[in-house]
Amino acid sequence: MSPQPFRPPDRSTVLLVDDEPDILVALEDLLEDEYRVLSATSPFRALELLAEHAEVAVIVSDQRMPGMTGDAFLARARSVTGAEALLLTGYADLSAVVAALNDGRISGYAHKPWEPVALLSMIRQAAERARLGAALRDERMLLSGLMDSIDDGLSFKDREARFIRLNRVAASRLGHPVDACLGRTERALSEGLATEEERRAVEDEDRRALAPDGRPSRVLSRIERDGRTCWMERLRGPLRDPHGVVQALATFERDVTVAKLMEDRLRQADRMQALGTMAGGVAHDFNNLLTAVLGSLELAQRAAGEDARLVRLIETAIAGAERGAALTQRLLSFSRQRDTVQQAVDVNALVQAMDDLLARSIDRPQVRIEQQLQPDLPAALVDPAQLELALLNLCINARDAMDGTGTITLGTRWLVDGEEDGHVLRVGALPSGGTVAVSVSDTGSGMDEEVVTRIFEPFFTTKEIGRGTGLGLSMVYGFMRQTGGAVRVRTAPGAGTSFQLCLPAMPATAPG
Repeated sequence: MSPQPFRPPDRSTVLLVDDEPDILVALEDLLEDEYRVLSATSPFRALELLAEHAEVAVIVSDQRMPGMTGDAFLARARSVTGAEALLLTGYADLSAVVAALNDGRISGYAHKPWEPVALLSMIRQAAERARLGAALRDERMLLSGLMDSIDDGLSFKDREARFIRLNRVAASRLGHPVDACLGRTERALSEGLATEEERRAVEDEDRRALAPDGRPSRVLSRIERDGRTCWMERLRGPLRDPHGVVQALATFERDVTVAKLMEDRLRQADRMQALGTMAGGVAHDFNNLLTAVLGSLELAQRAAGEDARLVRLIETAIAGAERGAALTQRLLSFSRQRDTVQQAVDVNALVQAMDDLLARSIDRPQVRIEQQLQPDLPAALVDPAQLELALLNLCINARDAMDGTGTITLGTRWLVDGEEDGHVLRVGALPSGGTVAVSVSDTGSGMDEEVVTRIFEPFFTTKEIGRGTGLGLSMVYGFMRQTGGAVRVRTAPGAGTSFQLCLPAMPATAPG
């Protein structure tokens, strides 16, 4: 593509107003080489031209005109234009010049007859002021539009860290309207909204940015706001004059809580994937060893004959090896190295069919098992055996969390996109095309944030030694990854725990 030829900037527009046509012709001859010239022989026509031509940069008006004097015309023109105004006067019109200075805000005046070079110079200066004024208005308009349209806090502070400009978002985070913030420091405005430590940190960061050697900075802060944890990213940049001296500070503040949570989840997913790969490798090798051990034990069992003591020892060894084999199968399930058979499953029927199994597995008369099943639930696309095992693991964990007394509730429902229900941990994305949710809730002790972040790690357990392997929830995690669903956890210390398994629905059965 060939380069475009250079185009000089558009010429400024000058409006000439004089009731004498000869004077207008003389002024047009003086200006037409540099400016686009409009002319009017009456102030009333000039006002019409101003309404039609917003680009007028300079008005040159005679003072003595029939129907309206120049100073009166310029005063009226000021309400419809921001153009620079020059007045042409006679020597006896000094009082009119004073009136024009007060009411019409003229930027200069020239006597009749004028000196061409001086008048041309005056008009050039007025046109440049008009150009700079228009550029300044555009910059203000763009800055105001930017500040009012963004969803993040944007502010500017002077060398004493006092606000000189800020948008509504920044002001609302300080709990004040914009006007109330101007001329005040953030430390003074945030009293009662932030801790002394947080206020002092902001003050120190502003001071460092406004120092002679101040540099742009980025600070990520964790704060408590409205009962929830928020992460705020604050960017600071010193503003320097042409000599490099810091004169002001720009601050950009953004709520990055969602991004931080997504980053933490991604890190957790990477960690779980690495752990799954490791667990799968270990389980695969260990499974091969156990196969050889079990085979040898079976041969030894045949050779033991009638030796009861030897047979008993061999049977004990076989039982231990089989428990080890079951453990490796759970590890392989976590690491996604076992094939699943996904099919249409009536989740309500599956939960109801587990009554006896759960009663025998829980085996605590003080623990009640309740069901809250949504009728007419669409079928889920899932491996039924794996789903049963996952629910069994969750129910056993719930029993142990309640110290033998309480209620375990199994629930099903059709999950509407966007429902969160206070979940503190979410692993995986909700299935596209519809979600069948199965939940296991207990009335136990609940979990704190530190424990929740680790619950799906292999071998992590809060149970006493001998009461658990730490693989039950790891198996649930692996199963849900294979299924293409998600796990969501709602818990708090002393408030119980609820695990929600979000399963993909069969497309033909999902509600329209």
